Amino acid sequence: MKNKNTINIAAIAAFSLLFSCNGIAQKIDPDAVKPLYVSDPVDFDTDDPAIWVNVANPAQSLVIGTDKDENGGLYVFDLKGKIVPAKTVKGLKRPDNVDIAYGLNLAGKKTDIAVTTERYTHKLRMYALPDMKPVDHGGIPVFEGETGPEFSDLMGIAMYTNPKGEIYAIVGRKSGPKDGGYLWQYLLADDGTGSVKATLVRKFGKYSGKKEIEAIAVDNELGYVYYSDEQFGVRKYYADPAKGNQELSLFGQGDFSVDNEGIAIYKTAGNKGYVLVSDQGSRQLKVYNRAGKSGAPNQHPLLATVKYSANQTDGIDVVSVPLNNDFKHGLLVAMSDDKTFHFYRWEDIAGKQLDVIP
Repeated sequence: MKNKNTINIAAIAAFSLLFSCNGIAQKIDPDAVKPLYVSDPVDFDTDDPAIWVNVANPAQSLVIGTDKDENGGLYVFDLKGKIVPAKTVKGLKRPDNVDIAYGLNLAGKKTDIAVTTERYTHKLRMYALPDMKPVDHGGIPVFEGETGPEFSDLMGIAMYTNPKGEIYAIVGRKSGPKDGGYLWQYLLADDGTGSVKATLVRKFGKYSGKKEIEAIAVDNELGYVYYSDEQFGVRKYYADPAKGNQELSLFGQGDFSVDNEGIAIYKTAGNKGYVLVSDQGSRQLKVYNRAGKSGAPNQHPLLATVKYSANQTDGIDVVSVPLNNDFKHGLLVAMSDDKTFHFYRWEDIAGKQLDVIP
């Protein structure tokens, strides 16, 4: 009996620790929020998710996730985390981040698109939703003219739609200048054949030089772009190039155990809500006030820390619209380093400390 009990204790201990890609063991907190679903695994290495809301039928919404490998892909999942093989795109050269834009005018039709960064080709790859038909003529080059692979290796992507309906891609890379040009912003439009062309409109963004800038998120309604300057803080700028390139805020410094990583925005009524940032080293989300402080919209205090089950999270995404009976108050998707994505009900993430849409 003694030996049997020893084995059981050892087994429990083994399950309570997961070893991350950098060899650091992370405890699973027994009180951590559990996902409603864990996705089917991808072939190589999950990195970043994006949620596409099917406006006509929210229950048919999709999650698109990157498989970060030199023979990687864009995996498409249903709302139970099941792979949709007919829509999944494979054979991409290390796709890193992915984001969604709604209503790009292509061939006279409003078209939703998924955009991913293909790191080894230095191109954006774009696919029309929901069928995932390519609309990029094999890829759109970005960071043209930059020298050195680290200055052109694509990583982060966020889509911005301005009040006029114009759609932009804001793109990050492995490395870049420390002041005024780490991020490049492109205006997207029809190239005359029903595919997408991209026109460079600005270079902006400070960089600490500590690690890299990967996670980028845009708040369309308030007109801001946020990005994680890893191991330094979260930076905030105007998303509209016409409003200038001054930094509006730097926050989150000292809040993260290792890396400040994925960023997503949960939106509630009255332009309130939360900026969520994954704490990659400790199975946590840091939650900041989207609206800032009263009278100081660019001051973003830390409101809460939410422990969850996803391990070594790079990318996250969240929506605050009802999707189906499982996700009545929104969905948060987080990458986990076992080749999966975790699907969380927002009310489980919110608990008693955060707001939930009706």
